Amino acid sequence: MKEVLIIDEPPLFREFLKNKLSTEGVNVEFATGSRDAFTKIVNLFPDLIIIDTLNDYDALTDLLKQKKENPNAKTIPIILTGPVLTKDQVQELPYYNITKYFNKPIKFDIFFESIGRILKIPLSIDTTQCIMDVHLNDNIIFIEIAQGLNREKLALLKYKISELLDFNKLTSPKVILMLTNLTLSFIDGANLELLLDNVIADERILKRNVKILSLDNFTKELVDGHVQYKGIEVTQNLAAVLASLIQGDSSDITEVISDKILTSTDDVDEGSIQMKFYSENGLPDNDTSENSSKGPKKTLIAIVDDEAVTRTLLLNTFKQINADCEVFETGTDFLRAINTKRYDLVVLDIYMPGISGFDILKRLKLQKNSSPVLVYSQATQRETVIQALTMGAKSYLAKPLKPNEIIKKAVEIMNSKI
Repeated sequence: MKEVLIIDEPPLFREFLKNKLSTEGVNVEFATGSRDAFTKIVNLFPDLIIIDTLNDYDALTDLLKQKKENPNAKTIPIILTGPVLTKDQVQELPYYNITKYFNKPIKFDIFFESIGRILKIPLSIDTTQCIMDVHLNDNIIFIEIAQGLNREKLALLKYKISELLDFNKLTSPKVILMLTNLTLSFIDGANLELLLDNVIADERILKRNVKILSLDNFTKELVDGHVQYKGIEVTQNLAAVLASLIQGDSSDITEVISDKILTSTDDVDEGSIQMKFYSENGLPDNDTSENSSKGPKKTLIAIVDDEAVTRTLLLNTFKQINADCEVFETGTDFLRAINTKRYDLVVLDIYMPGISGFDILKRLKLQKNSSPVLVYSQATQRETVIQALTMGAKSYLAKPLKPNEIIKKAVEIMNSKI
């Protein structure tokens, strides 16, 4: 049996790796700290070592030197995970037999492919297109899933939820599961059950506090037909979901949605469980051979608004975070652009001559374009806000706003994807 030693990875991420590899017939052991790690290396002589670099790079270097000096351990391959390393640090990696380095958030399809190649065993990985966004505000976890149900991400969701609950010390959490982008059938039944099982896996999540927003009849039939999901409500009405989970009355639906649902208040450290797929964005693999010289990818934002003043304001606003922006005066011009590129964020007005913001949201949904959309509009009617969010917008801001408020929401949306 193949054996993998995992050193200093965050606990929940570590458990996710163990469960994944164990199902593939790989034995997994853990180590914490340099002394414990080296002892286990020379006692186990694992087939692969996976190490997180987040805690102490100097201690990591000492461990790597000890390993290299041991004739039996020096050839054991290593995969590193963690934040971006300096150029000098990257140049040291091959000297210590480090075959791969993955920046976090990790692209897991490439990560598991690398593990399988090193262990010389095929590791199954579900590469179904799936975008999963998770927000937390107060005691409400807001989860949106689009494009499809990916079993790797569904399994990871359980650990992400537990991490949020632990970090924020939540005792009575509530969950809104938004599946309006999905049309499911009996073929998806097993994956839908996996999703629901992972959402309610933590005993702190009570079924009566889980609400599913779905336009799909199959989802409602499956939930209503399973006794283990009794208490979970499936509805097509976003306003009803909000009313059932948020105490008190509010005449301003924009405030309710932005402040209570779509505004993230979690502040989890860099060890946070996240999940990215190489296949979702076509970006180069983040390993040591390619990533060291290219540097971080620059953020690309599309601004779609017919008002010149607003376009200029937003352009100057996003320069503050060193983002590249492309501005579009009409919806027609923007729709031409998305045929050839994908944006990290789209800032969209609703009411424009010709093609409206609603038309653009509909087109993005039909094309399965995963560029997140932030609506920035003067329209504040309840029906307009709900319609935009139901059609796929990540958040809705009412004009005018101070630049720092726009930046805060934009960065939050771009960082919310797992």
